[in-house]
Amino acid sequence: MAEPSARPGARTHHGIAVSDGVAHARILRIGQARRQISREPLAADAVEAEVARLNEALLGTRQDIQRVRDQVSAAMGAAEAGLFEAHLLVLEDSTLLNEVLRKIRTGRLGAEAAFHDVFEKYVSVLEAVDDAYLRERAADLRDLSGRVLDHLSGAVQERDLQHLPEPCIVVAHDLAPSITALLDRRNVLGFATEAGGKTSHTAIMARKMGIPAVVGLGPLLESIQDNEYALLDGHGGLLTINPTDQTLFEYGQLKQRRALFEEKLALLREQPAVTLDGYHVTLAANIEGPEDMAAVQASGAHGIGLFRTEFLFLNRATPPGEEEQFKAYRTVASQTRPGQEAILRTLDLGGDKMPGDLNRPGEPNPFLGWRAIRISLDCPDLLRRQFRAMLRAGCHGQVRILLPMVSGLEELRAARAILESCRKELEAEGVPFGASVPVGVMIEIPSAALIAEDLARESDFFSIGTNDLTGYTLAVDRLNERVARLYQPTHPAVVRLIHATVQAGRRHGRPVGVCGEMAGEPALVPLLLGLGVDELSVTPARIPAVKFLLRRLRISEARELADWALGCSLGAEIHRRSREVAVAAAPNLFAER
Repeated sequence: MAEPSARPGARTHHGIAVSDGVAHARILRIGQARRQISREPLAADAVEAEVARLNEALLGTRQDIQRVRDQVSAAMGAAEAGLFEAHLLVLEDSTLLNEVLRKIRTGRLGAEAAFHDVFEKYVSVLEAVDDAYLRERAADLRDLSGRVLDHLSGAVQERDLQHLPEPCIVVAHDLAPSITALLDRRNVLGFATEAGGKTSHTAIMARKMGIPAVVGLGPLLESIQDNEYALLDGHGGLLTINPTDQTLFEYGQLKQRRALFEEKLALLREQPAVTLDGYHVTLAANIEGPEDMAAVQASGAHGIGLFRTEFLFLNRATPPGEEEQFKAYRTVASQTRPGQEAILRTLDLGGDKMPGDLNRPGEPNPFLGWRAIRISLDCPDLLRRQFRAMLRAGCHGQVRILLPMVSGLEELRAARAILESCRKELEAEGVPFGASVPVGVMIEIPSAALIAEDLARESDFFSIGTNDLTGYTLAVDRLNERVARLYQPTHPAVVRLIHATVQAGRRHGRPVGVCGEMAGEPALVPLLLGLGVDELSVTPARIPAVKFLLRRLRISEARELADWALGCSLGAEIHRRSREVAVAAAPNLFAER
């Protein structure tokens, strides 16, 4: 779209698009006052009264969260309300609460300071991990902590967003999940935040609610007023203050085109993901739990390419048992269509954020630390429960098991040995299980890609995690503002590692998929297709767009692109050329972006 001529007062802020849609309304700023926490030491005779005050605040917080949970459940369903069940579990965490009590009784700290310090320790651990989704769970903990501190201080809660007098676009530094979940959907037409990322619970809820949202806009609140109008572009990640008439006209046309295009995409639900020249690709979905299966079925995905089972382990005092895991895996397997598969990934968490008896102090560099398959092999009982549950689910549908963060053949062999012993146990116990469940390896560490030939001999399939493969290969944290510009999934080193993995898989007859964000980025799909991947696994919401593109590409063109890319030395050039191929094939897909 052409850039309109600006008038005095018209200005555009660029952020991260996290929920599609366009909204035009007055601005409503939401700001949270900075809490003043006293660190005055308690008198000895005031300690128990402070403990009683803490317990009263915890009780009030539980009641608040239960009310929010019930409202969310009624308005959005049990799946979305699950976040607040997790909040309630955190408030029951004896390890956490005992630490707060020790600070009050032994350290003579006031309840506010004690609770704040303990929660901030946990928050800092989450913020230090490499996984973007888990790092943004820190916002959930801060939401919960803020509620307790509000009860302790008697502070008035933020402005009630459930009952607003007129339509608005909410602008805030950040929005707590509990606030986002209860937005007045009649009058909150969209929201924009200074902070946040694509995988925050707030962003996820916005997408599920169908509210346009843009996050990561940077400093904004001080430069805007409540009475100003704004245009929020949830497709392009823009917030325009006081938009011109020309801008409003152009966005009106965009909104109409987008609605027609969405209708066109919906018609592809039952169509196969096949190129114009007959190359079939398995287009599967990434999920976090059984509650996502309805979205998977609505999207037209061909099975589950990645079930992130670690979400069963989060926000709880102890790891889930075999039976609880089995029920979750069985639900996913049984709801996957006949002839389609569900890939269940074993635990992919860091040791610094494990529940209950596996708690460890924060690691200096968790990105290179005790996590994923390393935890599972060091805690074989944990892995056995997970393997047994997965094998049992194999009776209810076609499942595959995926091992994360494998760096060498020894880890694959050790995991397979435990899996085989689980098979023998179940057989001896007379418990039904899937007799033939394939085992695959995630290729997300350069060492795994470099020995893909060896791994292919002893595994059944590969799944490339492009997020971590890029981060480990380039030594870049994409959420670190100082180096994020260096995070480049089309860097020649990454492209060549993907190619080497695909070639090793092909030589041994092993299918190779991609389950990282690269698979869901239309501009990069031609490159992956040309490199020879057999499967793309993306979030359910991205299935229609990726399928639309695949059905307009030619594998011959994609292979020419890949051959050229393997000889190119510049990642930006590879990205540009891949995007050109995608745009030429499906210009409508990129027109509104």
